[in-house]
Amino acid sequence: MRHENETPERRRDRLRLEELKRNPTGSLNDAFTRANSGSLADLVGSLGWKGTGILLAVTIIGFILISFIFS
Repeated sequence: MRHENETPERRRDRLRLEELKRNPTGSLNDAFTRANSGSLADLVGSLGWKGTGILLAVTIIGFILISFIFS
């Protein structure tokens, strides 16, 4: 079969393209919504697991520092 050895990233891309072909007006609405708020899944997918871990660590450390400063 063609999709047996597919990576998760390629599978997401393939499914997203199939959805775009099936429902172009719905994807237009999604595009407007994402342009305003951004997509966490796209951010995490582009960073990888190391980048996501660093982003999470920086967020937690920043939260702790701010809570100490304002308490």
